[in-house]
Amino acid sequence: MSRDNLYHHEHGGEPERYCVTGTQPLLDFSVNISPLSPSLPEVSLDAFSLHCYPSIDGRGIREFYSNRFSLDDETLLPLNGAIEGIYLVPRALRLQRVMVLAPSFFDYERACRIAGAKVSYLRLQEKELFLLPGIDEIAEQLQDADALFAANPNNPTGTRFPKELVMALASRFPDKWFIIDEAFIQFVDDFPGASLMRDVRAFRNIVVINSLTKFYALPGLRLGAAIAHPDVIKILLDFKEPWTVNAIAEAVALELLHAGDFEEDVRRLITVERAKIYKRMKNVPDIAIRGYAANFFLAQWNSGSSLNDLLDFLIAKNIYVRDCRNFPGLEDNYFRFAIRKPEENDYMLDQLQLVGGEVGMVEK
Repeated sequence: MSRDNLYHHEHGGEPERYCVTGTQPLLDFSVNISPLSPSLPEVSLDAFSLHCYPSIDGRGIREFYSNRFSLDDETLLPLNGAIEGIYLVPRALRLQRVMVLAPSFFDYERACRIAGAKVSYLRLQEKELFLLPGIDEIAEQLQDADALFAANPNNPTGTRFPKELVMALASRFPDKWFIIDEAFIQFVDDFPGASLMRDVRAFRNIVVINSLTKFYALPGLRLGAAIAHPDVIKILLDFKEPWTVNAIAEAVALELLHAGDFEEDVRRLITVERAKIYKRMKNVPDIAIRGYAANFFLAQWNSGSSLNDLLDFLIAKNIYVRDCRNFPGLEDNYFRFAIRKPEENDYMLDQLQLVGGEVGMVEK
């Protein structure tokens, strides 16, 4: 697909496109959400007062972020999912020239282009395992940009953009914006220390975009926030539409304040399963994996045949992964898979360890 097409880009989470009537549902490894779900109370829709307007400013989401992460209210802007912030920030800050990582989540580029900005790329190199270059190289490439839009951890590479590096760059370039998407930050081993959410008061040029979708496994409810210096939040408010957060999202956000045990369970599961998957994938000679920071892995199919052969094989085994060949720099047989429950991960690993002799034999 052309990168100039701003109206369509494939995402994960569409296994129904490959389901055959009468077969078992596919195990969807394409979406990077928590394998566990929090226990939320069973309440009727009447309890959400659907006949009334929700709060105009997403008060329930603000209360969650304020209490859960010890953040000041004036640094918070509740959002209808992180995606609202991704599109709001370039427009509100009137960005003109933005540098994005490549490969990275396509909507950073799309949001900037829609806002009228020119986009350049900080290309992560395959030979460097898609790790970030040093600060001097990043600084040199930033000379012709007024903003850097990136994620920590980066999707789909699963590599880190350390907050210390962001703060060093923000100090060196006080006239440039640094927009950091922390959608997967709660999955990293050193959370909350790895997050910039509590550091934004010291920097007027850093905006953090956070999502509750991934970690709390709530993709059907759009929950998120922009976290920034109070002066920046005021700028964003001038461009943000009212009532973008609905009453159900507000109520669920407040219930998540009681999900402490769930959070520990998720982090423990991801830590154990990530290490297991990494170790066992070393015994799959035709697949190399990248990234170890989040709840997913980037992988490359190296058998000499097309990735289509592997995808067909996995679909036949009721496994759906994310084809990453539409990311710039990942055209060479890359795919991504999330960490799911232990028994599901074991099943996928068993199939991948058998893959060599069976791929290419799947009926087309």
